[in-house]
Amino acid sequence: MDVRQARSTADRIGGEFDRFADSIYLGGGTPTVLTPEHLARIFNAVRETFQVSPEAEITVECAPGTLTPEMLDTLLRCGVNRVSLGVQSFVDQESRSVGRLHTREITLSDIAQLRSAGISNISLDLIAGLPHQTSESWAYSLGETANSGVPHVSVYMLEVDEDSRLGRELMAGGTRYHAHFVPADDLTADLYIQAVETLNSAGVAQYEISNFGRTAYQSRHNLKYWTRQPYMGFGVDAHSMLEAATDPYVLLGAEDALNEQQADSGQAGEAPCAVSQAGVDAVRFSTSDSIEAYMKGVPMRRTLVRTREALEEEFFLGLRLNRGVNLRELNKRYRLPASLNTAIADLTSWGLLAREAELLRLTDRGRLLSNEVFQRFITAPVPQ
Repeated sequence: MDVRQARSTADRIGGEFDRFADSIYLGGGTPTVLTPEHLARIFNAVRETFQVSPEAEITVECAPGTLTPEMLDTLLRCGVNRVSLGVQSFVDQESRSVGRLHTREITLSDIAQLRSAGISNISLDLIAGLPHQTSESWAYSLGETANSGVPHVSVYMLEVDEDSRLGRELMAGGTRYHAHFVPADDLTADLYIQAVETLNSAGVAQYEISNFGRTAYQSRHNLKYWTRQPYMGFGVDAHSMLEAATDPYVLLGAEDALNEQQADSGQAGEAPCAVSQAGVDAVRFSTSDSIEAYMKGVPMRRTLVRTREALEEEFFLGLRLNRGVNLRELNKRYRLPASLNTAIADLTSWGLLAREAELLRLTDRGRLLSNEVFQRFITAPVPQ
């Protein structure tokens, strides 16, 4: 099993393995469709492999309506203390339009069940821009969310993906899958602003572009991604990032072994000597997104994160947070090039960034155009 091989995977990939874990997140789908026995096996493997902190945040994603009494009992026995419900909308017509089977009543019942069981750390996912959505129906969903008293909310704007049925139909200008009822981009942006104002007023304060939380309920796990802390993922299409091995020979050995493995499987890898040409800050790696390839043991994809890329990540991940980034701290770590001042000055003059002494953060307008802001830091020349 992947989890039990975590240490050997880290060695093979050229990363530093840390057995201590203060956050566990089971999701990227609907884990509660698994049997209680399968869930218990997963958590047992994690606890056998890692030293899990007694205060760890342990989250499981759930689709409303999948929390049977047996499943809820299993989650408690596994130490789960946080649940993320994929609600999307409290308006049943909107939920049905994207294939969701739950209703408003089912969602509220699940929230009540979780609280009765002792799990009060609950997060709800909402989507702005669903078919049939209007500012009035969105206000209803936001009102129900605020009235539920949950301490954490994630708000995402609907993304049109050509790999989805709705996305393909929308691009083709068709009417299937309710595509002709998808709000215009301008309205979706307005819905996002409406969510920010409503949730902030309800005491569920925005702390990241898409995330809102009451005091002490910010997602500890997601904060690891945005602050570039090490993490390991397991399963199909799982992504990981570890600090690069401090021993250059370990990193070189991993590079050679990976290239040989990729050559055997017909994949292309980096030149074996490439790793010695520049300092490596971290190692990112991921499993195949194909279940068939994953089961066949196709080699992981690995990316060496050098100083240049690490600095870029500090900006486009750190700026997602409302608190932004501290330029003084980044300069100590990476020695910021003077050329970055031009990008910062331009984005500030355009009202997309705000600077207070050494703190740099996105403005409200900058959050709506965050991808454009991040692109400026990715293309800005930085040291190797």
